[in-house]
Amino acid sequence: MRVGVLGIGRIGRLHARTLRDLGVDVVLADTEPGRAAAFAAELGAEAADDPFAARLDALVVAAPTAAHAPLLRRAAEHGLPAFCEKPVALDLATVDDVLAVTARAGNLVQIGFQRRFDAGYRAAREAVASGGLGTVLVLRAATHDPSPPPETYIAESGGIFRDLHIHDFDAVRFVTGEEIVEIYADGSVRETPWFAKHGDVDAAVATLRLESGALAIVSGTRHDALGYDVRLEVVGTADSIVAGVDSRTPLRSVEAGMTAPDHAYQGFLERFEAAYRAELRAFVDAVREGGDSPCTLAEARAALLVALAADRSRQERRPVTIDEVVARKPPE
Repeated sequence: MRVGVLGIGRIGRLHARTLRDLGVDVVLADTEPGRAAAFAAELGAEAADDPFAARLDALVVAAPTAAHAPLLRRAAEHGLPAFCEKPVALDLATVDDVLAVTARAGNLVQIGFQRRFDAGYRAAREAVASGGLGTVLVLRAATHDPSPPPETYIAESGGIFRDLHIHDFDAVRFVTGEEIVEIYADGSVRETPWFAKHGDVDAAVATLRLESGALAIVSGTRHDALGYDVRLEVVGTADSIVAGVDSRTPLRSVEAGMTAPDHAYQGFLERFEAAYRAELRAFVDAVREGGDSPCTLAEARAALLVALAADRSRQERRPVTIDEVVARKPPE
């Protein structure tokens, strides 16, 4: 099996190593001259200027967001199953176009929402599905980065809701098995002034209403002095659980007798490395066995709708339903 990895940044390198460990022949490509060849030599892999001419069986798209949709269209044209990092695109029309193209081609696409493959988040989903929590009342989701990405990244990211919190929106849907129907979001620039230049914020909150009436509270920051903090709490009438709390969670209790976290997580690759490897293993298995995608384009579209509603809510300072975003006409 030969799989091309397009984009040799941090996550592309992890994906390439994971594929190699799975016994897959890896073909690397990158827009920066020499980057693919240098890492291919280190990995014992192959580099290609045009991966679509390299007799591949599948693609892993780890390029910048702007390249995701064009590469997925090309994958469909060549009949290549594709794994793609989130988000597919920053606007609904582009995602819908990719959905249509891949559906016509009958092409398998898996989206990289890695929390779906994290052991804690999967256990939380099973706990909700089993009924052991009783009636779900409230969820609390947090994603706090240790420090902001570079300004050049933020400028093209689509903002905190489409870049950072889209993971939380997908995780809430995944764990509860419910759709989010309304969101009320806000944000502020608290520490890094240049976020405002790009219409973005470095601290954000949101309240979500799920279709059952359950509520979720989401918080996010681009600054966390203790490390990388990602959690999801689920409070029910029979039990309350949390995914993402362990001895390395960067949260310091001020209660007597409590100790500081031991070697707190410092980044997403460290926190979710096992999940990243599990999602790619699932993709390889789906390609080899002809199975279904474990995280489809439709799931990516649903999370993007929530992010778009959050952006509109922050701008207009009011609750926004998902139906409003779906019905909104594109600008002429």
